[in-house]
Amino acid sequence: MPKVKTSRAAAKRFKKTGTGQLKRMKAYKSHILTKKSQKRKRNLRKATITDATNVKNMKKILPYL
Repeated sequence: MPKVKTSRAAAKRFKKTGTGQLKRMKAYKSHILTKKSQKRKRNLRKATITDATNVKNMKKILPYL
């Protein structure tokens, strides 16, 4: 079986947790921050777990993660 190429862009954006789930950062934290509340911006700083509906496709582009 030949080796499979890892998507380098995805490898930089996702990490694997100890339990095997995929961790990602949240979106909407880069610009137009003045109208967003402090509570919302603080919540966007935290990482979150990738949704189960996307995990199958993520495993394809991250075969060795």
